[in-house]
Amino acid sequence: MRAADVLIDLLTDAACQKNAGLPGVSPLPPERSEPACLLRAAPVRRALRLGRRAGLAAHRAAWYSALTALALLAPPTRAQTEDAAPKAESPYFFVKGAQSGVDALPLKSTDVKVDISGVIADVVVTQRYKNEGALPIEAQYIFPGSTQAAVNGLNVRVGERLVAAQIREKQQARIEYDAAKKQGQTAALLEQHRPNVFQMNVANILPGDDVQVELRYNELLVPTEGNYQFVFPTVVGPRYAGTAFDAPSAAASGQPPAHGQAFPAQPVLHAGESNPAAFNLKVNLVSPIGIQEIRSPSHAIDTQMDAGGAARRASVQLAGSASRGVNQAGNRDFILDYRLAGNAIESGVLLQRGDKENFFLAMVQPPKAAPQAAITPREYIFVMDISGSMHGFPLDTGKALLRQLLGNLRASDTFNVLLFSGSNRFLSPRSVPVTPANIAAAIRTIEQMGGSGSTELLPALRRVYAEPKSPDFSRTVVVITDGYVTVESEAFALVRQHLGQANVFAFGIGSSVNRHLMEGLARAGMGEPFIVTQPGEAPAQAERFRRLIASPVLTNVTARFEGLDVYDVQPPQLPDVLAERPVIVFGKWREPAAGGQPRLLVEGRAASGPYQQTLPIELRKADAGGSAALRYLWARHRIAALSDEEALTGGDAQKAAITRLGLDYSLLTQYTSFIAVNKVVRNPGGQNAAANQPSPMPEGVSDRAVSEASALGAAVSSTPEPAACAAMLVVLAVVGAQVARRRGRGVFAG
Repeated sequence: MRAADVLIDLLTDAACQKNAGLPGVSPLPPERSEPACLLRAAPVRRALRLGRRAGLAAHRAAWYSALTALALLAPPTRAQTEDAAPKAESPYFFVKGAQSGVDALPLKSTDVKVDISGVIADVVVTQRYKNEGALPIEAQYIFPGSTQAAVNGLNVRVGERLVAAQIREKQQARIEYDAAKKQGQTAALLEQHRPNVFQMNVANILPGDDVQVELRYNELLVPTEGNYQFVFPTVVGPRYAGTAFDAPSAAASGQPPAHGQAFPAQPVLHAGESNPAAFNLKVNLVSPIGIQEIRSPSHAIDTQMDAGGAARRASVQLAGSASRGVNQAGNRDFILDYRLAGNAIESGVLLQRGDKENFFLAMVQPPKAAPQAAITPREYIFVMDISGSMHGFPLDTGKALLRQLLGNLRASDTFNVLLFSGSNRFLSPRSVPVTPANIAAAIRTIEQMGGSGSTELLPALRRVYAEPKSPDFSRTVVVITDGYVTVESEAFALVRQHLGQANVFAFGIGSSVNRHLMEGLARAGMGEPFIVTQPGEAPAQAERFRRLIASPVLTNVTARFEGLDVYDVQPPQLPDVLAERPVIVFGKWREPAAGGQPRLLVEGRAASGPYQQTLPIELRKADAGGSAALRYLWARHRIAALSDEEALTGGDAQKAAITRLGLDYSLLTQYTSFIAVNKVVRNPGGQNAAANQPSPMPEGVSDRAVSEASALGAAVSSTPEPAACAAMLVVLAVVGAQVARRRGRGVFAG
């Protein structure tokens, strides 16, 4: 090999080793990143060698271009500090058999037991780990949870020994876990990465060990238009981590983004591969009002109800033989819908007496929605995700939804569509009137789109807010995405900072949507979240959106207690009620002096005029069963409110308050973790092989969700991504070399 060729190889190898990845991609573990980079760098090497053999002038141009491309292959250098916030890491495909003698799939089953009493769900999740390999292992598993879950307990069973976990400050829990691991003690650590994404670590699982980890949480079930829904997520969709460092809240405050936006590298199975871990779920439902209907749009279920027309008890489990029952149950959200007799909802005030504090939950039925006589013309901007994770079924669902949404617009409205993946572009330079021709043209363009590229949500939102707004129109932004990103806090802050420009509605598309993002965008933008799991649901959800826009149910809402001293009320200020769902108020109360009947007054303005509803408060029922979870639910809602404030301001301004709540109420938070340690030394030396349990690919999602979570290309043309610039420079180098070769040979003979 000539000396120049050796230099070319050294340059490209060094660039890949320095990067351990590709432009716009969070670094991968070395064994996965460098080969991928070298493959991508192959065209650069060829360009340099062509340039070496080309004419001198063109050779220099080719070298400059190709070296610039190599520079783009390396990420910008950033100063590393001791307390630098951890960055989000990219997902990767699981490779079985990579370590000899190691059981790389230690999670054998997940069993879920759900008890629903009234409006509160009590959930117990049991994960069973068994080491069928020859070496001690540390099992690591990233798994989802409900966005509303108040996780309040963890137990670990090793053989006949049961160990109850303790709540600790997050860093302290990690220190205790690492110490137990090093000493050879079996230990479990439960951490929160997002309110709906958790990580379980179990160290020193010896060959033949059978370890059961049991976590508990409570959740409030709030009906919408008379429909109750319980959701149990089963899989974390692969998150795009390319813009984790791009935080508007951090830029505005000069502080690092809230929680550092850390997200661990997540192993994922290829699309279509079966989940190696079994999944089962059972639900027991008890209601003081007769149960009218139970169904699951996601899974095949077997249901048993009390005899008679007004059954108050029911049990549900996954069907054993159906293809969408127990088999392949763990690759999509489990969704259970049920209605009560007469579409009633449980209104009233629940009370709990505690040793030190008393808690209440008020749930008040709103009035029926009524259309307004006059509606302000609106400008709609639809922000449509066409990234790689949306390819195929999710994008088809999104297209069906967008067709319905566009078809429901009024003639007095205007609209535009922003398509985004790695870059973004509007379908029109400005919003256009709602006419059949404009709608047809938009639909034709959208139908031609395929899913590819990365998921740059923040630049898309910024571009929307940069668009001039007409003073004659009220602007509504509609985001349509699967939510597979790691920049939730930054997105929430961006939406809240521009609340005066537009309200935001979020449509989550797919079988395993990032509900934390959907709900947070809607909450920050004073809108409403929607979930569409299949194309057939698009018409109903689009119609519901149309009704919400036409008329909010209740505005200027206030809650006032008479005859009862209440404090620490959540939320401090009640939001407008857009959907037909109850007004929810949490808080604490003190024992009143003997006197009249305490009551709650809820007031507001409905479409028909002033609204008021009065609910009596029955103190004698304060010790009734079924309300013991109120302390956890109150603390969970308080933590969520503080987290929203933190996302808006950036940094960790609420860390102390959230940590204190987590410790006082034994709750998993972004700053507190559960740690359980079996004090028996079972593995002297503490040597553990890492066993990172993979997640199945969510149903309907293709391999592009992982291969293009770190994609170089974009599906829409706008500002080129850095890698696109690199590719263009390589092309210029090759073209320059070819031109030189035609004009003259032998000028740069090696």
